[in-house]
Amino acid sequence: MTAGPQAQPRVIAGRYTLLAELGRGGMGVVWRAQDTVIGRHVAIKELHLPDGIAPAERRVLEERVLREARTAGRLNDPAIVTVFDVVAENGMTYIVMELVEAQTLSTLINQHGPMPQDRVVSIALQTLSALEAAHQAGIVHRDVKPGNLMVGPTGRVKLTDFGIAQAMDDPRLTTSGSLIGSPAYMSPERIHGHEASPASDLWALGATLCYAVEGVSPYERSSTASTLHAIMNEAPRLTRAHGALGAVITGLLMPDPNARLSGPQARAMLERALAQPTPPQGLPPQQHTANYTQITRPPAKSWVRPVVTVAAVVAALAVFTGGVFAGRWLFTDTPPEAMQPTYTFGTGGRLPDFEVSDGDCGNNFLGDSVSISSTQCKEAHNVEVYAVGDPFGSQEKVDYPGEEWLTDYAEKFCTLHFQSSEVGPEDKETRLQYAAVVPASGEWRSDYSSSDGSRRVACVVWNKDRSLLTDKVHSDK
Repeated sequence: MTAGPQAQPRVIAGRYTLLAELGRGGMGVVWRAQDTVIGRHVAIKELHLPDGIAPAERRVLEERVLREARTAGRLNDPAIVTVFDVVAENGMTYIVMELVEAQTLSTLINQHGPMPQDRVVSIALQTLSALEAAHQAGIVHRDVKPGNLMVGPTGRVKLTDFGIAQAMDDPRLTTSGSLIGSPAYMSPERIHGHEASPASDLWALGATLCYAVEGVSPYERSSTASTLHAIMNEAPRLTRAHGALGAVITGLLMPDPNARLSGPQARAMLERALAQPTPPQGLPPQQHTANYTQITRPPAKSWVRPVVTVAAVVAALAVFTGGVFAGRWLFTDTPPEAMQPTYTFGTGGRLPDFEVSDGDCGNNFLGDSVSISSTQCKEAHNVEVYAVGDPFGSQEKVDYPGEEWLTDYAEKFCTLHFQSSEVGPEDKETRLQYAAVVPASGEWRSDYSSSDGSRRVACVVWNKDRSLLTDKVHSDK
């Protein structure tokens, strides 16, 4: 018996021989192929839409794939997958791309667990480079997530799938009211219905980096509704990320896009950290191994007292004002004239009671043995709290770092916010004064899960002549 003829491999455009299927999804099939003209292997995305799609929606989806080719073809960065060719043949559309021999970040984390910080910093820098190239070309990716980051064995990163990317100056492609992207990596402003922007790409990168270093998605929940609720109402808890990486993740995940860390700011902070490889005092040194799967979560005890240097604090504080910071006092020894001495509050503090939250107004001026509670901002008031922060985030156990350290942190934190656009009056440097308010040692909450005590630092502003404030001087968040 003679064997039947073997099936001939498919050939696209007379030059691309399909060799094997690499994967498939809602937009079609991805093939490994041989470019017989140049003699290299490539990846080919074949658009294959399911039956039953309305003609108008089919045209939208087909245009989206063509947009991917046009978008990626305009970009030139080592961290962006290169598009070589676009082929329309026999009613089908094919995009010929660089073949990336790598796994996705999501696959790596699922198989091996959280990555060490140095690898995540490398991924962050390469992805920031790709996004900067796209944003400078007027292009928003719109779906930055672990599944769209390919990470090779040598650490080389490639950002893939510009299939739903959108040129910022083009009309919207999707049907009215729809949102394109993965819910767990969708920024708060997009959930509110605003268009995708470079800032929303950076928020998604922050969530992606958090997933890489922590091993879990910071916002993903059991349903889409609960996921979106978490994005709008919860802050991620960082247990492994610290130093510059933790500060960058926090800054990228700022809910307000105007206060969010920019790409160049994030890159500068990470590059500065790489130039100073010695870990801050009190933090566990990074464990380096050939296989990052051997990295284990540090025991809780090793995170008890993460005291950092002043330089590290200054770098981390850049996240709180993003692109709106216009400060002049950070790396000099002379504080602004408007800044007044810091007050402690709580048990053993100069202020026995300080019950004013972020954005609230107070019924008294700062002073020894003075109690301050909130009052109506629409009425004349003594002081306003224009910013509140926590220097250690949600780390479970943090011993009291000392009044000197806490004061230094709080004064720089409050100065950054005071010199930003959050405090609006143009004459604020001469008309207003401000001070930091920090918990006294007896008020310090060392255990994050405890309901007693506080870790917060507050920033308070008032008229220099101590006249009552009749209008709010800081913007509502």
